Amino acid sequence: MSSLDTLAAQLAEDTIKVQDALGEDRLFMEVAQVLGAASQSLEEAFLTEVRIRLAERKARDFLGKRLEAAKAALETEAKNRS
Repeated sequence: MSSLDTLAAQLAEDTIKVQDALGEDRLFMEVAQVLGAASQSLEEAFLTEVRIRLAERKARDFLGKRLEAAKAALETEAKNRS
């Protein structure tokens, strides 16, 4: 992993933590603007890292909801058989 990728990944992790703590879901865009003024390469790598993490979070949330729905359906089905 290059230093650019390492820095972008660390900054993305930190930004998402602060973003969650503050409840500001677009904070990463402000950080990207600051980065863009100094390094477009780091800005692009950072945005990619953030998007990957946010997409993964959405996918895990989706899977969790599907699992809960399946469990609820099984419980309802079991109750209806009783």
